[in-house]
Amino acid sequence: MRTGSRQSTRHARVAAATGIVAVALPLVACTTHEPAPGPTGWTPSPSVTTTPTPSAEPAPVPVVPGGDVGVVAEGLDAPWSIALVPGGGVLVSERDRGDVVEVLAGGSLRVAGTVPGVAAAGEGGLLGIAVRPADDDRGTELYAYLTSSDDNRIVRMPLTGTAGSLALGTAEPVLTGIPKAGNHDGGRIAFGPDGMLYATTGDAGVGEAAQDPDSLSGKILRMTPDGAPAPGNPFGTLVYTLGHRNPQGIAWDASGGMWAAEFGQNTWDELNRIEPGSNYGWPVVEGAAGDPRYVDPVVQWSTSEASPSALAVIGDTLFLAALRGQRIWTVAPASAAEPTTTPWFAGEFGRIREVVESPDGALWFLTNNTDGRGSPREGDDRLLSVDLAPGG
Repeated sequence: MRTGSRQSTRHARVAAATGIVAVALPLVACTTHEPAPGPTGWTPSPSVTTTPTPSAEPAPVPVVPGGDVGVVAEGLDAPWSIALVPGGGVLVSERDRGDVVEVLAGGSLRVAGTVPGVAAAGEGGLLGIAVRPADDDRGTELYAYLTSSDDNRIVRMPLTGTAGSLALGTAEPVLTGIPKAGNHDGGRIAFGPDGMLYATTGDAGVGEAAQDPDSLSGKILRMTPDGAPAPGNPFGTLVYTLGHRNPQGIAWDASGGMWAAEFGQNTWDELNRIEPGSNYGWPVVEGAAGDPRYVDPVVQWSTSEASPSALAVIGDTLFLAALRGQRIWTVAPASAAEPTTTPWFAGEFGRIREVVESPDGALWFLTNNTDGRGSPREGDDRLLSVDLAPGG
């Protein structure tokens, strides 16, 4: 059951667990590793290439879902983001409650803390979370992107305790003043390979702001852990890239290349290779336009097939969570100029919000059927897991 600042009789299950819920999982709804029927179409951009940096490490190989889907935990309320804690611990943000929930070994849930100042409405609330490991200056901290009554902002909190008893300390602001709206709030945060904090922001319903380099709307931001513009940023400000509508997924491949998944409007959703200082076209263009002023997506989908949220790279495969599309897309090889896309689990679990690599190398994903736009099923929302196998 849930414990902490709220009590609940929510239940969750796993077949077996060690450490931070490394699980051998039960069969769920006769789901297998077969891909869903092929897409109606996608468009690779010949103008974008992804060339990995030579490395002494073995080259990563594409991977695909390779087993049955099992339940790690259930009974989550509008979950949005997963953060894995070094040394043990799994945290999930709940958008509307403002709770950070810890998933315990065995699948039960407890509230590790409630982020103050969350004013959930529409697509806003407690969104992305990310853990910064302890260093010589500070202990382990949890960063959170949230919608307040006045803005979108990033805060950080000391993360204390160990797996099974994690707790949040007092929140302090890292970055404030990101424009908010009922939708297009962005919200994904992650620490990159360079140790800098990256954040996606939506256009907050004002498309023109995405083209304004002085606005924080419609951007990917790059900052120090204290919220200052990161050294080497292309404009000398927080802005890393511009011309985004509502990006909600960011990830890095084995060569250090950055990717982002972005909601389109009516026609095309996008998977973009992110290059500092680049302009991705919104609201002038949507999808691939062949306009040299803007970067074309590597892959685009119709909005009914995707509406992408999170993005993860495992091996040489990109995994993209689709909300309206109610599936997971694989894009592989990530190192190829023209990767192949494959849909998985179409319609089987409803809306998919988050995808991450689990501590034991499986794919974890969050359903998102209790967010007001989905059709909740028994046990929703759930944290699910599927093993991966070479493929693609």
